[in-house]
Amino acid sequence: MNSRRDFIQKLSLGAVMPSLVGFTAQNKEFKMDHSIGGDEFWDQVREQFPLTKDRVYLNNGTFGPSPTPVLKAIKNSLDETNTIGEYGHINPLRGELADFVGIKESEISLTHNTTEGINIMAWGLPLSAGDEVIITYHEHVGNALPWLNRAKLDNIVLVPFEPAATQAENLDLIKKLVTPRTKVIAIPHITCTTGLVFPIKEIAEFAKSKGIFTAIDGAHGAGTFDLNLHELGVDFYATSYHKWMLGPNGSGFLYVKEENLDRLQAFQVGAYSDVGFDLNSSPPSLKGYVNTAHRYDYGSQSLPMIKGVLAAKNFHLEIGKEKVEGRVRELNQYLYEGLTQFDSQLEIITPWEAESRICMISIKPKNMGYEEVYHKVSKKGFRLRIVPEGGINAIRISTHIYNNKTEIDALLSAVKEVLA
Repeated sequence: MNSRRDFIQKLSLGAVMPSLVGFTAQNKEFKMDHSIGGDEFWDQVREQFPLTKDRVYLNNGTFGPSPTPVLKAIKNSLDETNTIGEYGHINPLRGELADFVGIKESEISLTHNTTEGINIMAWGLPLSAGDEVIITYHEHVGNALPWLNRAKLDNIVLVPFEPAATQAENLDLIKKLVTPRTKVIAIPHITCTTGLVFPIKEIAEFAKSKGIFTAIDGAHGAGTFDLNLHELGVDFYATSYHKWMLGPNGSGFLYVKEENLDRLQAFQVGAYSDVGFDLNSSPPSLKGYVNTAHRYDYGSQSLPMIKGVLAAKNFHLEIGKEKVEGRVRELNQYLYEGLTQFDSQLEIITPWEAESRICMISIKPKNMGYEEVYHKVSKKGFRLRIVPEGGINAIRISTHIYNNKTEIDALLSAVKEVLA
């Protein structure tokens, strides 16, 4: 068994099939003209997206449409894979993806979505009946269900709270919720409901001082912030590539701080998770797990999808991570200010504090049903999202780098007509 696995590993690295070498090559097709600025710069970014212009897409919080370089990378890899008959291996590519978020190659596990990473965290942490996990009332089902399931089966205690309006208030709230039984703070970096940004770095510092794990739902963190997970200081961080990273569906990652590898038990394992096993020994034995986060992902993976992720990563780097975050914040602020004109007709439930928001804004009509407003605005050519989670009953608007202020102005005009 080990000989066969060694052969496959060599094959994937190009030792047997030279044409498979070079998987880490940078995407050379997409080059921005950085000599231009303002809206003209972002117009050229928009041209890289095949996204229809027949309607305005404002739902990146659910799904981030991929730009052409990503789609080409996936297709080219699919063509190559099915031409040569070798599915390749993703290991040579992990380092690039880890470096993008400021972590070690040994600390990244490649998953299929955020929820998969959250399940690894929720089930792998050493918790006993009565141990407490702090969460919010604003969890996406992908963070709620894994923890609820563990509570149901292992009798851990979930301690939910209603987020406040500012970062200082939220940090104080969490500090007050901590008891001697608190073992994990398992909150989102950005809530899916209102787009509220938690002060994760400060929360992680506090948690560390108390010996508490931070297991963060980062579904909306990668691709919005100029993210550096080592600087953020969290223990674990799960996210997907198919939202703000603009990568392909079915791709994500889990960050596991190196010192926590042996604290987070791997339950689902397979090829490449172990350092050896022997079915012929008495009793049969598993010698141990690889000394990296690769132990949490296993078996055959989709090289074309990972090639798409690399292209998405390169797309962000070509623009500039800091520049992407700046644009995301700029559009969010422009939208927020525009929505304030409807103060008598709408409640903006996303915090006013700039540090507590970045990419999404949620609104509640005061004199009409939220679903009615949502459907009427949608019919005018806008893709939004309703927020029924937790009985919030609001409408969420997400903006990303392919959007522009003209589209936001058009949305505001549509909202004005609907509310009139």
